[in-house]
Amino acid sequence: MNRRSGGGGSCIAIRTLPSISSRFHHVSASISDPATCGAPTWMRKGLPCVCFKGKGSYARICMSEERLKRLKNRTKIYFDANRLEHQEALRALWSSTFPGQELHGLISDQWKKMGWQGKDPSTDFRGAGFISLENLLFFAKTYSISFQQLLRKQGARGAAWEYPFAVAGVNITFMLMKLLDLDAAKPRTLVSAVFVHMLSENEWAFDLLYCVAFVIMDKKWIEKNASYMEFNDVLKSTRLQLEKELLLDDVLRIEDMPSFRLLY
Repeated sequence: MNRRSGGGGSCIAIRTLPSISSRFHHVSASISDPATCGAPTWMRKGLPCVCFKGKGSYARICMSEERLKRLKNRTKIYFDANRLEHQEALRALWSSTFPGQELHGLISDQWKKMGWQGKDPSTDFRGAGFISLENLLFFAKTYSISFQQLLRKQGARGAAWEYPFAVAGVNITFMLMKLLDLDAAKPRTLVSAVFVHMLSENEWAFDLLYCVAFVIMDKKWIEKNASYMEFNDVLKSTRLQLEKELLLDDVLRIEDMPSFRLLY
């Protein structure tokens, strides 16, 4: 992996494998200088880009610096039970998950129905922060049918088989943050670089990927007939599946991923 800079922007040059070199061919016409990876004239100074080398030329995939910065900032926000907006988000999650059912309090045994470890869900957000609550809420509101089906399947075959739904969601958020290198200053892997392009196309790419990851995890759980003790193995298998799909030639958006079709 070579680092280059020029024209006021910065980039990472990555030699692509033959199997994915064609996926960025359609943007090659926008390259200003293949040798220096300089920024095109329409690009604002300071915007970073990710460049992929394919068929002897560089194809630039530029993304908004502010968009990635906002996502990284989201990952750094801890859940604070004393903040009104965090309390409201938690109430919104309850309303979206159990419409028509009154919530007795932010600390209540009712939360166990959703798969939190205890009566205070705020203690389960420590691993991934407030963004894990945002992800669950996004899933509940955007793909409510899939969300409800996954939630209601829990308990169908007993405690030894089921996974805690909400806690699983927090773990998926944490896994995605690591997969996509969101704690790094620049993309360090091909998967994270590909995601940067997807984020430039859709600011909600991370939240959409979260929904895809959740349905993949559930599918693998069922196929493996897994028990709670095998949760980490299933999560690792989910990560490998995500990596595989993100690197497919014809996947340019989250919506292009084969497993996206599992959502409805």
